[in-house]
Amino acid sequence: MTRPPFDPPSEDDIAEVSRQLGRPARDVVGIAARCACGRPTVVSTKPRLTDGTPFPTFYYLTHPAATAAVSTLEAEGRMPELAALLEGATAELYRSAHEQYLADRGQFGDVPEIDGISAGGMPDRVKCLHALVGHALAAGPGVNPIGDVALAECGWSPEVCQCAVTVEVAG
Repeated sequence: MTRPPFDPPSEDDIAEVSRQLGRPARDVVGIAARCACGRPTVVSTKPRLTDGTPFPTFYYLTHPAATAAVSTLEAEGRMPELAALLEGATAELYRSAHEQYLADRGQFGDVPEIDGISAGGMPDRVKCLHALVGHALAAGPGVNPIGDVALAECGWSPEVCQCAVTVEVAG
């Protein structure tokens, strides 16, 4: 199977992502994961933005309720505990997730400035749970072990629509 397996964005998808983000969506090449209701949850973004900026975060979590739930995990200091899991088989899976992430992004261009850099701290640390959960949602269960754990713990599920829930995001 050719990766990444996502839908190209429609005009409605781009409008929804722009609404979710509170700003115009930039250089979206695909909708990598969707809410149970079909709205975008994770977008895939070009590795080099139109303005020339390198953009390593290929899988970008946009769903407001998911983003808020993951922000809560980060605020609770969960990242060091998740980083402590990076031993043995989990570390090997995490490195494989990093390699897959790079391969997926690489299909949309080579950007030397971000060569070997994926997202979320992969492959050796846990830096951004939003990026790791975005990757876990895009790739499916069993690919990104830390993203899978964070998704399971955050209290948000792509199988239950929370799109109508108003979420306040700290600024």
